Amino acid sequence: MSESATPAAERIEPVTAEQADNAGTPLRVTATPAALELIDELKAAYGPVMFHQSGGCCDGSSPMCYPVGDFITGDGDVHLGQVGGADFFISRSQFEVWKHTHIMLDVVPGRGGMFSLENGREKRFHIRSRLFTSAENEALSGACNL
Repeated sequence: MSESATPAAERIEPVTAEQADNAGTPLRVTATPAALELIDELKAAYGPVMFHQSGGCCDGSSPMCYPVGDFITGDGDVHLGQVGGADFFISRSQFEVWKHTHIMLDVVPGRGGMFSLENGREKRFHIRSRLFTSAENEALSGACNL
C-alpha cells in the first residue's frame, strides 16, 4: 500500500487562539511552527524583527516583516501581540475591520512583499484567520492597546 504525502495545509500545527495570556485573555495573533522557524531565521540574519499587517497598496494585504526600528509605528497602529518574540501591529483602520478575527501567521511558497525581510527566500508570510467566538470576543473587550 502506497502512502501519499500529506498536503502542507493538513500538516500545520498552529498555536491556536484557544491559548491565552497569563490573564486568561485569548491571543489575537499566533503563528504556525513554519512561521516561527522563518522568524528565527530572519532574526539570526537581521537581529530583532517586527510585523505590520499591511492594509493594501503595493504589497496587497501581506504581513510585512521589518528589522525593529525600520518601520515606525504610532497612534495609527494597534499592537496585537507577539509571535516568536516579534511584535505584531496592524493599522487602526484595519483593526476596526479585523477586531473580531484571530490572526494566524503562516508561511507559504512564493515571494515575500517587496519590502518584507523574507523576500528572496522563495517563501513568504501569509495570514490565516478565523472569527473569534462570542466568549472570546467578550474576553477580548478592551484587551488591545488602542
